[in-house]
Amino acid sequence: MSDVTLSKAVRSNLLSLQNTANMMASTQNRLATGNKVNSALDNPTNFFTASSLNSRAGDISQLMDSMANGIQTIEAADNGLTAITKTLESMSSTLRQARQDKSFQTASYTIALGDTPAGTEQLSLSGGALSSAFAIDLTTTENTATPVSVTGSVDELTTASSLADAGFTSPAAAGTITIGDGTNTVAFSTTAGAVETVGDLISAINGNADLKVTASLNSAGELVLAADDNTVGISVAYGGAATAGTSGFAAATATPPTAVDTNVAKTVDALVSEINNNASVNTAIRASNDNGKLRIENLSTQDITTTTPTGVSGEAKIGGNTVRADLTKQYNELRDQLDKLADDASFNGINLLRGDNLKITFNETGTSEIDIQSKDAKSINSATLGIQTNMEEADFDSDATIDGFLAEVKTAINSVRSQASAFGSSLSIVENRQNFSKNMINTLQTGASNLTLADANEEAANLLALQTRQQLSSTALSMASQADQAVLRLF
Repeated sequence: MSDVTLSKAVRSNLLSLQNTANMMASTQNRLATGNKVNSALDNPTNFFTASSLNSRAGDISQLMDSMANGIQTIEAADNGLTAITKTLESMSSTLRQARQDKSFQTASYTIALGDTPAGTEQLSLSGGALSSAFAIDLTTTENTATPVSVTGSVDELTTASSLADAGFTSPAAAGTITIGDGTNTVAFSTTAGAVETVGDLISAINGNADLKVTASLNSAGELVLAADDNTVGISVAYGGAATAGTSGFAAATATPPTAVDTNVAKTVDALVSEINNNASVNTAIRASNDNGKLRIENLSTQDITTTTPTGVSGEAKIGGNTVRADLTKQYNELRDQLDKLADDASFNGINLLRGDNLKITFNETGTSEIDIQSKDAKSINSATLGIQTNMEEADFDSDATIDGFLAEVKTAINSVRSQASAFGSSLSIVENRQNFSKNMINTLQTGASNLTLADANEEAANLLALQTRQQLSSTALSMASQADQAVLRLF
């Protein structure tokens, strides 16, 4: 092309047309890409600044996936805690149902041993909540001897008769009348104003709590001292300045009679009282009088076996409480489901209820993060919650024991709710940071766009102007060429 010689006017118009074409190409590129800065050549400062902002936005965007997974992991743990709480509430309901149930089985025994059985007879019970075999004597040995008494020799006494008239020491003189029952002795003073008459003596003897002796006058007007029971003796002595006459109440001694033991059948009421007052068995069985029969109530979930002697008829077995026994199985099933719920509350291989640690990074430099884990890094299951495992039917025998289990379940519910609250707080932190990251990404990308994006309206107007300029340049070039062509007309 260097061999071609163009006139100055043609060359000037050609250069202008070339510049216009270049500007149109640049404008069309901006419209096509939407960016006014497509490379470092366009604007190095804006290009590298926008590139940095977009890179940071991309790094944060990658962390958003980790946050989203973390939120799902926490929600999975919360789902598990919610289900565990409902299971614990069902366990508590089961315990309360067992606590309220009183459908204990009973059996009544007819006791026909007679008034004087041949020997000691026993009703034996074993099993149930009894720690060992229990036997209760149906008979007892009683002393049937007749109590002793002492009668005075003076006839036709009255309570108003003076002790002097009765032959005792004169009340006017210093003296005493001493009465004994073999264990205690009491001296009654005959001083004037104290014990002066037979009535005074009777009242004083009968009013003394230490003496097991009763004083009275018989139909013959004789003073009688009688022992309260067949184990008591009687002794009478007197002393003073004057002594009783020969017709008076002479000093006397009567020893307790020789014991006469007889085997006697206990009454049903006596047996009921003996069983219910026995602290070693009254939590396992309860007795009552069933219209003259001895009723035994089995206060457990296990059967009680009975052995009865001749003369006693009744059931050989007292069944256990089947309602409480069935509730024991129901309780164990709920406890087993609790552990399975804890094992299944995982997301993407992480289970916070098994003590796993969830680490979530919040910024691209790794300087902001959170570690989420259960309290003390422990698994949440029946063992760590303090729930008894492998509940036996016998564990539901006692109301007090069930109350203890209820307290354990209540504590476990409080622990689960506390852990749910802790996870909820962590979830709130992560969700808040997720929203912050979304807004931060938008801010960074907007800033980068402000530096690189082209204004489509402006670029369209520029293109239209350049097209007009191109047309004008083409016309000017044509006119310049025509000036050169005028030389040809000379030929």
